[in-house]
Amino acid sequence: MSVALEPKRLLVPGATTLAVVVLALAPLFLAPLFLAPFAMNTLSRILVFGLLAVSLDLLVGVSGLPSLGHAAYFGVGAYAAGWVSINVTSAIPVPLIVGAVAGAIGAAATGWITVRAHGVFFLMLTLAIGELLHQLAQTWETATGGANGMAGIPPARVGGEPLLFAGLVYWYILAAFILGFMIVWIVSRSPFGAALKGIRDNEPRMRALGYPTRVYKYGVFVLAGSIAGMAGALLAAQQRLVTPADLGFATAALALLAVIIGGAGSLWGPVIGAAVVIIVRDAIGPSLDGHGALLLGLVFIAVVYGLPRGTAGIVRRRR
Repeated sequence: MSVALEPKRLLVPGATTLAVVVLALAPLFLAPLFLAPFAMNTLSRILVFGLLAVSLDLLVGVSGLPSLGHAAYFGVGAYAAGWVSINVTSAIPVPLIVGAVAGAIGAAATGWITVRAHGVFFLMLTLAIGELLHQLAQTWETATGGANGMAGIPPARVGGEPLLFAGLVYWYILAAFILGFMIVWIVSRSPFGAALKGIRDNEPRMRALGYPTRVYKYGVFVLAGSIAGMAGALLAAQQRLVTPADLGFATAALALLAVIIGGAGSLWGPVIGAAVVIIVRDAIGPSLDGHGALLLGLVFIAVVYGLPRGTAGIVRRRR
C-alpha cells in the first residue's frame, strides 16, 4: 500500500506548482489588453528590475555572496545592447544575446579577483568594481555618451517591424524575463546549485570534501553577470536610453533591497521585492514631493523587523 501511494505524494506538489505558475502568468500575459500605456511601462520596468534582482539572488541567497556592485554588469549589458542596436541591428534576439554575453564577459574579467575574497572584503571589492565602471561610463563619452547617457536607441524589431507600442515591448520583456528566470531556477536546483548552497552554508567543509569552491563561485559569478546583462538589454529596449546611473551604487543597492524585501534564496521573492521598489520609486514617489526614498526606507525597516525572511518567509512559515 505504501508503494502505491508514493507516486501520488511526488506528483501532487508538481501539479500544484504548475497550477500556481499558470495562475500567476495568465494575468501577466493578458495585462496589455486591459492596462494603459503608463501602467504597461511600469510593469515592464518591474520585470526588468525583477530579473536583475533574481540574478543577484543567485549570488546572495543561493551562493552566499552578497554584492554591492552587481548593477555594473546590468549597465554593461544595457550599454552593449544599446550600442549594437544603434550601430548594427535591433532585431530580436541580437541585442538580448549581446547584453548577456557582455555581462558575462564583464563578470568574468572582474570575478576572478572578487571570488578570492570573503565576507566584508568581497562586499567592498564588488562595490569598488561597480564604482570604477560607473566612473568609466561617465568619462568615456565616445562610447557611452558620458553623463548624458546613450540616447537614440532604436526600438526592438521583430521581422523587420519595430515594436512601438508599450504592450508589444512588454510581451517581449515578459518572454525574456521568463527565459532568464527559468535559467536561474534550473541552475539553483541542479547539482551545481546544491554545491553552491553547501558552499554558502559551510565552505571549509565543502573544500574538505574535495569541491573546488573557488571555481564554483567564479562560475556562478559569471552566470549571474550574464543574467544581469540580459536584464540590462531589456532595459535598453524598454526605455531606449542608458545612463551611468543604471550601473551605479544606487541601482545596486535597490537590487539588494529588493532581494531582502522579497526573501533571499527564494528566487520568486526578489521579483515581489522589485515590484515594491519600482512602485514606490516610480508610481508613488513622484506624488510624495520627493519623499519616495523615505517611504522605501520605512518599508525596508518594516520588512526587516516584521518579516526577517522577506515576503517569501510567509509562504515558508505556512508550509
